Amino acid sequence: MVAPPVTPIDALKQAAREAALARRAGCDPALGVQLARHVLATCPPPQGAAVSGFWPMGAEIDIRPLLWALHARGHPILLPETPKRGNPLIFRIWRPGMAMVPERFGTHRPTGPIATPDWLLIPLLAFDRTGNRLGYGGGFYDRTLATLPGARAIGCAFAAQELDQVPTTEHDARLAAIATEFGIILPSFPLDRDG
Repeated sequence: MVAPPVTPIDALKQAAREAALARRAGCDPALGVQLARHVLATCPPPQGAAVSGFWPMGAEIDIRPLLWALHARGHPILLPETPKRGNPLIFRIWRPGMAMVPERFGTHRPTGPIATPDWLLIPLLAFDRTGNRLGYGGGFYDRTLATLPGARAIGCAFAAQELDQVPTTEHDARLAAIATEFGIILPSFPLDRDG
């Protein structure tokens, strides 16, 4: 099978991913405790909202303190299951202490029933101040957010992962906010790409 040709935007995204991975190297995942404090103080999810998080992999910021705090506040917590390429994510209920199943790409998912999130905490490699997010390249969150038009998407990252401009296409979903160890960043431009 022949690989598809690399487009100029693909090359820009790959260079941005490499830069973001280098910026993330050496960051302490435990700074997720500070990220949790900022989210809870500044932009907590509405009461009763089903919140999707993620189980950190590798050097990602560890948002598990936030997941435990939101669970303690009564929020249903969901974690993603990675489907076959080309499909949106599936979300399953998670509770502290629940068994986690290893998946592709080094991720883990819970064994709980499937549910739909209202509010999503999303991993990323890079972000910018207009709410653009650069992920790992599978497109899972972009496809998922397209199926959840009323959901609020909050990117979670180290402040060092900020770029001046993230390369994007019309299929890339913007974030409502970005949470870092230093605080909450709200996009400086309208979320509508045409605006």
